Amino acid sequence: MTPAGSQPPSTAAQMLAAAAALGVARLDAQLLLLHVLGRPSGDRAWLLAHDTDILVDPVWPAFASLCARRVTGEPVAYLTGEKEFHGLGLQVDARVLVPRPDTETLVDWALQSLDGRTSPKVVDLGTGSGAIALAIQRARPDAEVTAVDRSPDALAVARANARRLGLAVRFAEADWLEGAGLELDLVVSNPPYVAAGDPHLVALRHEPSSALVSGADGLDDIRRIVEAAPAHLREGGWLLLEHGYDQAASVRALLSRRGFIEVQSRDDLAGIARCSGGIWRTVK
Repeated sequence: MTPAGSQPPSTAAQMLAAAAALGVARLDAQLLLLHVLGRPSGDRAWLLAHDTDILVDPVWPAFASLCARRVTGEPVAYLTGEKEFHGLGLQVDARVLVPRPDTETLVDWALQSLDGRTSPKVVDLGTGSGAIALAIQRARPDAEVTAVDRSPDALAVARANARRLGLAVRFAEADWLEGAGLELDLVVSNPPYVAAGDPHLVALRHEPSSALVSGADGLDDIRRIVEAAPAHLREGGWLLLEHGYDQAASVRALLSRRGFIEVQSRDDLAGIARCSGGIWRTVK
């Protein structure tokens, strides 16, 4: 990142300018520089207040290396090893998807569905980093929350997050509802929902494809979950699913055909229907 024969950047302002010249977004560059400096990710004001301070080695080489990786599309969360989700500081790496802010919509809906229920039983399918399960457990310490994933690598990340945060989530290595119990108040999942061959996968190449791709139309795993969930839900239990930006109608149709009632969708932060769900009742 330093032209031959020139002096390497030595201040925060110079380093951020060099990152911008390389094509790194300013916010990303600030987060990476704060990480190298060992400062909290929310300390961007410090960079502004100290933008002319001389930063000694090895700040520049470390920062330049991270910026070079960011230019290839590697997520900032993998480069810093952390991501905030629903007020939780999660540790993440390439074994799991990076938790997205829009998934907080799913968590908020899940918590609403548990209103009025005492000591509810909840299962989070395909937990990845543990984001959804841990957010629910923190908000509802009385809940019995089980996080399921078929990837032992993902579960290792989720368990580490649970230990660090002191949250008593249970974990199960299993394929979807094979790891779930019975008489559940809520089954919630952000499963793979990208269609094989989707052009957006190029931008997601650094994240595990097994957590992204689900058949020709992206709905294979959602079909399996919808079909199996009723056997595990108590009367009046909810099934809530995150899905793609253009899949809401298809997911609602799957839920309705399976017999769920009060089938509906919720919008993400951009106003796009990205979560759908319904209630299971044998007596309609």
